[in-house]
This record gives sequence, structure tokens and C-alpha cells, in this order.
Amino acid sequence: MSAPRPLLLVGGGGLAREVLAAVRLLPSLWRPVGALDDDPARHGADLDGLPVLGGTDLVRSTDAAVVVCVANAHRPRGRLNLVARLDLSEDRWATVVHPAASVAVGAEVGPGSVLLAGAVVTAPLRLGAHVVAMPHVLITHDDEVGDGVTFAGRASLGGSVRVGQAAYLGQGSAVREGVTIGAGAVVGMGSVVLADVPAGEVWAGNPARRLREGSGS
Repeated sequence: MSAPRPLLLVGGGGLAREVLAAVRLLPSLWRPVGALDDDPARHGADLDGLPVLGGTDLVRSTDAAVVVCVANAHRPRGRLNLVARLDLSEDRWATVVHPAASVAVGAEVGPGSVLLAGAVVTAPLRLGAHVVAMPHVLITHDDEVGDGVTFAGRASLGGSVRVGQAAYLGQGSAVREGVTIGAGAVVGMGSVVLADVPAGEVWAGNPARRLREGSGS
């Protein structure tokens, strides 16, 4: 059996804590060695027993695997922007699947993605790179999920839903079968989406309706 691979977490906030908790349940795969964060106030801090070593410039000082642990509905493209800035080879990106997640045989989880406890992928499909599915997310048959999508806790997709790159689905949101969520769109917490959401727009409510253009960042 090979030794667990050293792992760096990028981000020092709540999502990083949740990913770290998942990683610690996978000791045969990962050995977390530190976190990186570009906020100087966090340097030297303790992240649930893991040191925040410094800024993201340190990522090139090691060959450890890396997982980006940032998600923000106000900056839905933030994670992919950070991934692009780090500009690492694909083999550096860690994919973390909590042991209490359920992923159908034949499903593919893209590099750098995170599936937390209770997340379910019910049928073979491919999740894009750097996707984050927080606890109890439901992804069903024939869904298409682009790179950098964020699913907050208990977000759910009906079958044949298309979710564009860097979209953000808020906590407890539900998307009807066959609907498209455009790239960079944001769906508010608890929303019920019955119609296509154009790229870059913010929708919320039951049924969900357009609130405004998103920030695009």
C-alpha cells in the first residue's frame, strides 16, 4: 500500500475546516500538511490543528497535492479564478470524497472537486473540475455539471439539469428536471427553480425569479 499523499488546503475559512474534517477520515489517501491563505491576518493561525503556513505563493515550494477550499455566492467565479492563478498541473489537484458520500459506479468526479458527507450522485455522469458539493447535495440522472460549480448544503437537481461553469446553488435550493442554470448564475437559498436561469443572473424565491445581474467575479 502506498503512503498517503501530502495535501495542502487553499483557504482558511469554514469550507476549509469542513474539507479538513473529511480528509481526516481518509488517512490512507491524504496527509494534510498545512493550509494556505492570502489574508496575512490568518498566517500562523491554527485551523483545527492544521497550521496556516502563509500565502498561496508557497504552493510551488512543494509537490503536495492541493485542494481549493473557497466558495462565495457573491463571487461565484472566485474558486476558478484562484485555480487559474495557481496554474498547477492537473496531477497536483486533489479530489476529496467524504466516506459518507454516495457516488454511483461509473460516475466521474473531476480533479480538485470536493463531495462532503451525505452528497449523492445517483447515476453515472461526470462532474466538472473543482466542483464543491456541501452536505446532503443531490445530483441525479443525466445532470451535467460544469467546472467550478458550488452546491450549498441540501441543494438538489432533478434529472437532465445542466449547470454551467461556476454557477452557485444556494442552501436548500431545488431545480426542476430539464432546467438549465447558466454559467456564473446564482440561485438563492431555498429557491425552487422551474425555468432556465440565464448566465450571470441572480434568481431567488418560490418559484425562483430574476433579482439582478450577478457580480461576474
